[in-house]
Amino acid sequence: MRFHIQQESDISASTQLYNQICFAIASRHYPPGHRLPSTRQLAMQTGLHRNTISKVYRQLETDGVVEAIAGSGIYVRDQLKKKEVKESVHSRKIISDPHQEAKKAIDQLIQIGCSLQDARELLTKEVDWRIKCGARVLVSTPREDIGASMLIAEDLSPRINVPVEVVPMEELEKVLCNSNKGTLVTSRYFLQPLEKLAKKYGVRAIAVDLSDFQQELKMLKELKPGSCVGIVSISPGLLRAAEVILHSIRGNDILLMTANPENSSRLLALLRAANHVLCDGPSLSVVESTLTKNRSQMMRIPYIHCAANYLSKDTINQLKKEIGISN
Repeated sequence: MRFHIQQESDISASTQLYNQICFAIASRHYPPGHRLPSTRQLAMQTGLHRNTISKVYRQLETDGVVEAIAGSGIYVRDQLKKKEVKESVHSRKIISDPHQEAKKAIDQLIQIGCSLQDARELLTKEVDWRIKCGARVLVSTPREDIGASMLIAEDLSPRINVPVEVVPMEELEKVLCNSNKGTLVTSRYFLQPLEKLAKKYGVRAIAVDLSDFQQELKMLKELKPGSCVGIVSISPGLLRAAEVILHSIRGNDILLMTANPENSSRLLALLRAANHVLCDGPSLSVVESTLTKNRSQMMRIPYIHCAANYLSKDTINQLKKEIGISN
């Protein structure tokens, strides 16, 4: 993935690069375990000073998005256990009989000095903890981008058979004080503060990955220069990321407008000007209603495309496995 920095933008170059790398990670253009480009490579690609790039990498590491391995490089942080990371998909053995696997687990506990009673207590405690984590899913992002939580919840609710609740990050500790059953879910942008709360209250925090939006990106790449594109979303963070990403793949040869569906005047201006409009699921009905009500004022009706998913299918399946939810 190539990164594009707008030197004339009001947004600082380091913020532009930080946002683009975060999106590349969240949408799995850079999957877990992927080695990020060296500062020299990014300097050649973006024209930024290597010190600026190093600053961005340090911030990504501080935020828990990447990890630095001495003498090797900067890698996308992986939530899986180290032994799981080392195994490639092709080298994994076929799962054997569950009864045999249980016996092996108990044998290993005995080998490290546990009694059978200790093994029983450890296994029971782990099973009980996973059942507690699977009791409900709390989706949380900061209040200023609660729309991102709503998009995550919309994708998860019909696919998992446990309650899904949206809780602003600012209110999450109060909720956990009343009941610490469940799993905290967020995007990779906000994982680090949630991990601290999860540790404090004995629950699990998991980051979900965005869809790679391949269909939408293909459409944007194929638009004629001079086209006007409108993006409508309930998530301010998604709108900001879309601006950065679109500039990275098209530069200034197309016009971009963004709007939250609640801002009716801005949305109407977008629909009047745009040739193509991309929106998320919750925004679609508002977009269609606004078009219907104002059709007589439109010189042309824009092509409307609604993104089918906000989250990748793989990340939903992984979440089910992590908290012990069956399909």
